Amino acid sequence: MTAPLPVPRVFRFDDVDAFRSSIRNLDVDFTPLARKISAEQVILSLPGCELNYTQSFPRIVDAQLAPQTTAVGFTMDDGVPIRFNGVERDRAVIVLGGGGAFYSSVEETPRQYASVMFTPEIVDRGWPQAGLHFSIHEISQRAQDRLREVVRHILLVTSQPSDDAQFASGESIKETLLGAIDNALAEIVPAKWTTRANTTRQFKVFNDARAILAGDVAHPIYSGELARQIGVSVRTLHDAVQRYRGVSLHRYLRLRRLWLVRQQLLAGAPSVKTCALAYGFWHLSDFSRSYRSQFGEAPSETLAASRRPGATRADPSGSHGS
Repeated sequence: MTAPLPVPRVFRFDDVDAFRSSIRNLDVDFTPLARKISAEQVILSLPGCELNYTQSFPRIVDAQLAPQTTAVGFTMDDGVPIRFNGVERDRAVIVLGGGGAFYSSVEETPRQYASVMFTPEIVDRGWPQAGLHFSIHEISQRAQDRLREVVRHILLVTSQPSDDAQFASGESIKETLLGAIDNALAEIVPAKWTTRANTTRQFKVFNDARAILAGDVAHPIYSGELARQIGVSVRTLHDAVQRYRGVSLHRYLRLRRLWLVRQQLLAGAPSVKTCALAYGFWHLSDFSRSYRSQFGEAPSETLAASRRPGATRADPSGSHGS
């Protein structure tokens, strides 16, 4: 008896934390770059893999792939380039990650993309091997168009009855996906810019900085101290942050401190002034302007909301934007 055709599941989100917890096989931390979010995720579960179609929102993402997993990703639309592992190009690309690999991205506008998560890892198809972080490869426009068309057709066939559905199965759909990826990787375009994305030296500096910042949320860490802990110059650290975040080291650390203040306010801090001073914001009117610009409300409004009856207080030691 033929197994029933898998059906896509559709999830819509207007809450950052709900969206974060929906992502499987990926440990994700991100900072929204929009005051309000609207996201959609379509997930099709196939034998040994999941096809994900995501409509995202402006954000900064840091992610680590789960063990024993291979991930393949590509955009489903054209728009403002995504800064992926420190580079951004308006080209047809495909990204690959093996179990435990990291990636960092900056999405300045809403984008649509597809990812395929294979569990266990793909080891026998001759695909390029990713190391510490995801690798990125330029492919032909023809290959990208075919990948996009395959994903759209799969989601169309599985989401509604059609004549095609009676001939389809989870295994045959997976084979179609594998074939499309094989063909795309056979059309990799040699490009010097991809070697910069696929090197590890600056990525290690940036990732070490992230790990130190994530491990200490109790007090502000400034540029000189952070560089000393990593064992590099401030300039080297600045260059790594500029590459992977697209902002200066100073702005990166200031954004982190704003997020830490917000976490404390959501947890019911004693006062805005005490919290701001504790995280290095000595110019309180400048702090208030920066806070409102980032979060769309005054810090006093955040604190007041945390004190309302029935409000769920945030854990100040939990994850935060980076």
